[in-house]
Amino acid sequence: MEKFIDNLSPMDLMRSEKMSLVQLIIPVESAHRAVSYLGELGLLQFRDLNAEKSPFQRTFVNQVKRCGEMSRKLRFFKDQIIKAGLLSSIHPVVEPDVELEELEMQLAEHEHELIEMNSNSEKLRQTYNELLEFKMVLLKAGSFLVSNNNQAVAKERELSENVYSSDRYVEASSLLEQQMRTADQSGLRFISGIIFQSKALRFERMLFRATRGNMLFNQAPADEEIMDPLSAEMVKKTVFVVFFSGEQARTKILKICEAFGANCYPVPEDFSKQRQITREILSRLSELETTLDAGIRHQNKALTSIGYHLTQWMSMIRREKAVYDTLNMLNFDVTKKCLVGEGWCPVFAKAKVQEALQRATFDSNSQVGSIFHVMDAVESPPTYFRTNHFTNAYQEIVDAYGIARYQEANPAVYTVVTFPFLFAVMFGDWGHGICLLLGAVVLIARESRLSTQKLGSFMAMLFEGRYVLLLMSLFSIYCGLIYNEFFSVPFHIFGGSAYKCRDATCSDAHSAGLIKFRDPYPFGVDPSWRGSRSELPFLNSLKMKMSILLGVAQMNLGIILSYFNARFFHSSLDTRYQFVPQLIFLNSLFGYLSLLIIIKWCTGSQADLYHVMIYMFLSPTDDLGENELFWGQRPLQIVLLLLALVAVPWMLFPKPFILKKLHSERFQGRNYGMLVSSEFDPDVEPDSARQHHEEFNFSEVFVHQMIHSIEFVLGAVSNTASYLRLWALSLAHSELSTVFYEKILLLAWGYDNVVIRLIGLAVFAFATAFILLMMETLSAFLHALRLHWVEFQNKFYHGDGYKFKPFSFALIAEDDD
Repeated sequence: MEKFIDNLSPMDLMRSEKMSLVQLIIPVESAHRAVSYLGELGLLQFRDLNAEKSPFQRTFVNQVKRCGEMSRKLRFFKDQIIKAGLLSSIHPVVEPDVELEELEMQLAEHEHELIEMNSNSEKLRQTYNELLEFKMVLLKAGSFLVSNNNQAVAKERELSENVYSSDRYVEASSLLEQQMRTADQSGLRFISGIIFQSKALRFERMLFRATRGNMLFNQAPADEEIMDPLSAEMVKKTVFVVFFSGEQARTKILKICEAFGANCYPVPEDFSKQRQITREILSRLSELETTLDAGIRHQNKALTSIGYHLTQWMSMIRREKAVYDTLNMLNFDVTKKCLVGEGWCPVFAKAKVQEALQRATFDSNSQVGSIFHVMDAVESPPTYFRTNHFTNAYQEIVDAYGIARYQEANPAVYTVVTFPFLFAVMFGDWGHGICLLLGAVVLIARESRLSTQKLGSFMAMLFEGRYVLLLMSLFSIYCGLIYNEFFSVPFHIFGGSAYKCRDATCSDAHSAGLIKFRDPYPFGVDPSWRGSRSELPFLNSLKMKMSILLGVAQMNLGIILSYFNARFFHSSLDTRYQFVPQLIFLNSLFGYLSLLIIIKWCTGSQADLYHVMIYMFLSPTDDLGENELFWGQRPLQIVLLLLALVAVPWMLFPKPFILKKLHSERFQGRNYGMLVSSEFDPDVEPDSARQHHEEFNFSEVFVHQMIHSIEFVLGAVSNTASYLRLWALSLAHSELSTVFYEKILLLAWGYDNVVIRLIGLAVFAFATAFILLMMETLSAFLHALRLHWVEFQNKFYHGDGYKFKPFSFALIAEDDD
């Protein structure tokens, strides 16, 4: 048997790639190029040899800072391009990379130019907004002044030089200056201005309270929206005029205007002066519009020229920063002429790494070549599986539970088949399976295009799992054909039914039942079970027993994989005192139950398996009577029960005492081989030249073994019961489909009305899509995930390793995206 196993060819993905701890000695003049080539190769994980140093104490900290500063400038450029709405219209061009120093100068020039343009544009925009507000205040406030002309008011009611909050209009005409500087110190006066529409009501209330009602407040909405300089959004504003009397009231009103962000503008009472100022403002607004348009065109031209190279520049800076971050993980040798680095490398990639180092030496014209040699490893190597587009999603499902320990059996090999199949057992309906298949085919057909687009979180998750969805849909179609359900409707696909009615009218079909008149239906469930009085008991019995069979089979697979793990790591203790008793215990109870199920199906016996299993424990020596399925069943049950009882102490006691004995003999100077056991020292991994063993603690080992044994014994029962979720979810899916079909679609189709039929069809489609195809899919997916993580993987999978994360430019780009 062992020779047969040794002769088996290794299975892809079954074990992680063999890793080597390597040391690199690279001359300083070729270090940058060598690390760059290794980043393009992406097969070497560097170890940080300067972990005790802070980032500011490392050798290449200045270069990292420069790259960070250039990254900030590039992000600034990108924000400006997005703000200008030019991102979609710019198509990047690829040109040869420039030197880092030259690029740094170019980015500084572009940033200075953009900041200056933004500053000028902001000043012009602010002036334009103020003139536009002044124009609207002149137009609206004039009507308020006309309505108050007949009151006893002094002829000159204009603001003093302090009413206008700033002197931005120094360059205005002499008439405008005169109106800003004139004031009247007696009689009724007014202040005019403009405020955000959302603040107008609170502004009026505050004025009323501050002046104790001694004011008159008039307001009107502005005709045009004005751009807010802070948010760059168009906002609505309201023009107001406040009439008041007295210097104290004037001071209060001005302070309230300032607090509410209201802009005050002087409005002359003379209509000829108003018209003249309005003409001046319109002329200046026209000039400013022309200037602003020219500035925007010039800025867009500059941003477009930057946008052509932005993607290439960002990629270059990202790579350069990653290179210098990696160089900071290396140490200088004593001569300060070479950099020394260490890292993990897959065995198959050693030749590629050496070739990259030689190419870097040649391209940098270095007189001294790089040195590459393999070191002895003390700690456990990282775990690395070579996956493709198809297997990557299944490996991610396993890795979400825990990264495999170095070179232990990988559950993803079996998850590729068992995960979609267990999903399909719960989801089985070949109509719903076809819907899932169409979605999977669309995602796979558009794979090349979708892989380059930025997708939302939900769509990205669906796209990553497109091949999982493909197999889930195919298995769902297969299980749906077995259940004979197409949106819960059975079809005579593989021939006629084996049953018929007792008479021509079939009037007693539901009361007296059908009679069998031919051989069984060739594939799947006979369609005549649909709607019969024994449909639910039959399907319940079928699916419940099938769930137990599938569960026991998968748990046995997990125990068998634990044997291959023990054999691979040369742990004879795990084979003798873990694998063997676990296999005996599980199959003495639930393997025997599976055998009874198969015999009952094959013989058509009416034996009660509940009674058989219960009294196997309560009264193992009693006669089985009508529940006996085969000759010799009672003595076999006694033997199996004794084996199960013996297996528990077999798992619990021998291993801790043997470990203690071997540990004491090894330290007494006797010649014993190195013991490699995952239970003895979980921190020690194979393929290590120097093994580090902590002080042996018998009580800790014994307690650990006791917990493991109790967990397996109780888990054998609970895990088998957990697989009954396959039956429960399948039944729930089938019954929901039946309810939607009969109570919605058939009910609507019973009316001779097109509108009611269309509404019923729409409701049926909505319920099918959102409840059965989305919620039920998610539910079945999560339950299948739990069965693999808990019931299957806990039999053999430790999942306490760490992932191989090589220095790779491709991975850096993915993380940035």
